Amino acid sequence: MKRLQPSYLRLPARLPIAGVCLVALLGLDCSLTAAQEKKHGSVDLVFLGDSITKGVRPGVVAEETFPQLVAQQLEKQGLHLSVANEGIGGERTDQALQRLASDVIAREPRYVIVMYGTNDSYIDVGRKKSRLTTEAYRQNLQTIVERLQEAGIVPLLMTSPRWAATASKNGVGQNPNLALEPYVEVCRAVARDKQLTLIDHFAHWTEAVEGGQDLSEWTTDGCHPNPRGHRQLAQQITPQL
Repeated sequence: MKRLQPSYLRLPARLPIAGVCLVALLGLDCSLTAAQEKKHGSVDLVFLGDSITKGVRPGVVAEETFPQLVAQQLEKQGLHLSVANEGIGGERTDQALQRLASDVIAREPRYVIVMYGTNDSYIDVGRKKSRLTTEAYRQNLQTIVERLQEAGIVPLLMTSPRWAATASKNGVGQNPNLALEPYVEVCRAVARDKQLTLIDHFAHWTEAVEGGQDLSEWTTDGCHPNPRGHRQLAQQITPQL
């Protein structure tokens, strides 16, 4: 798969996580920009994930993706940090591990927001099982978290958003949510066990469905968020930062 260049955003320096101000943790002078604080190639926060994190696709431009929207929402506070969007289409946790050192840790971020599960859980045509088992997913996600922590980086976890009821059936003729839900539970468990901040998009989108929302109105294809869906993701992320 061809590597895509990460997109860079500007993010305010005050991101309280679990009641702690990011500025205090970083030890930054709030009047300085990220370019003044970090060497070339480094960033302060990375969004790591698959095509949902990447965001850009037919019908969605970079400025409409949730990493960009979060940055825009926090930008109003006037404090800046550099941010990279390291989303790659089709990626699973095992593939993320292969590039974690070069694409994420090497950039010396202080925080990484991680979202995987959609591709790990998917059952392809001609197959009867998910691409990765829940146990492999658990081990990979835990390893991602541990390697980030060993590098002095604070990880945050996010569950994948729910598929629309109208989404195409998977390889066993089911709505992909049936396969995804156990992976969502694993993500929640890892966040709980590691005492990490969890942003539960799956729960939010499920609550929306229960309230009568048609998720096809939030997605381009029943899976990938459209601009409205990205706004929903950003609205869940920003209050947690």
